[in-house]
Amino acid sequence: MTAYNRINASTPDAMEQAAKPPLSSIPDDVTMLRAAAELTRDISKARPEIYWPDMLASAFIGYIGLAGAILADNWALALLCGVVAVLGLYRALGFIHELTHVRNGALPGFRFGWNALVGVPLLIPSFLYEGVHTLHHQRIRYGTVEDPEYLPLALMKPWSLPVFILVALLAPVGVLLRFGILTPLGLIFPPFRRLVAEKYSALSINPAFRRRPAEGALKQQWFWQEGASMVWAIVLMSSVAFVGWKPLLVWAAVLSGVAVLNQLRTLVAHLWENEGEAMTVTAQYLDSVNVPPPSLLAPLWAPVGLRYHALHHLLPSLPYHSLGLAHRRLEERLGLNSTYEQASYPGLFMLVGRLAKATMGGHKQG
Repeated sequence: MTAYNRINASTPDAMEQAAKPPLSSIPDDVTMLRAAAELTRDISKARPEIYWPDMLASAFIGYIGLAGAILADNWALALLCGVVAVLGLYRALGFIHELTHVRNGALPGFRFGWNALVGVPLLIPSFLYEGVHTLHHQRIRYGTVEDPEYLPLALMKPWSLPVFILVALLAPVGVLLRFGILTPLGLIFPPFRRLVAEKYSALSINPAFRRRPAEGALKQQWFWQEGASMVWAIVLMSSVAFVGWKPLLVWAAVLSGVAVLNQLRTLVAHLWENEGEAMTVTAQYLDSVNVPPPSLLAPLWAPVGLRYHALHHLLPSLPYHSLGLAHRRLEERLGLNSTYEQASYPGLFMLVGRLAKATMGGHKQG
């Protein structure tokens, strides 16, 4: 067990939390797990006719918005175009999550197409996520110090939440440094490249995470994706000498907006209540979040199926376009008082408020 401190039982909220059993003690709900497997066998195949148009349309809308924000002379029009760019590119970027789970051969050419159209232009190529995100789904790693995508935010101090969100504003600076400065230096100094690969080559939120060297097909993908991103980062930084600062600054502002929106979505993807011990699949599910209909805004802040994040932890390989149907089937089969229903929440603001209340209720990280 890690050094995450227990709740200070001096407040009513803390006493209520302290009375709850730790997540690590929750046994698996075999009925739920069996139903999840049985009810989704016929909808488990990724459908290229959905993936490609969705990704292409999202990227097209995002880049039209980006171009409009750069070219507009009116600040109000530029702002409106910027919002369109953020929402479109945020959805397009969300397909990086699907790339980590889709079965080999299910979407021919999609990985290359996504990286060429979205990953490299935004300096977030898929190698930063592939080989990392799947560790988050390993039963013995989830919620532990070995999980690259987990921090016990509900047990940390109140200031940790705004810091968690605001640090995303620096994403454009971070990716430009990573690919425009650190990558070229790594080509000159191999020991430095190993350091960069270990510490600065993963989309993770756990500062203790260190990435292991890539192997096989991922190693080859890493090579060309990083090379293309390096060239594009250098082009972006040098563009100020030819077209001025505005295009780069608008690109950076849009990417900051995308990063903040994604960080906000990450903030409510889980309850973040685990104290560092390994958990059952059911416990991981209950520490995760579904925001099903009728929440109308969820498709904007949790696109590409991310509104069903808890269900995704039950069925990681289920394609995003099948999650809504799977959710309805499980609700019908298991009923309103089931374990399955316990992971459903009404919306973003309620979840943020719940997490903020938890940090102020005596939770402290040691």
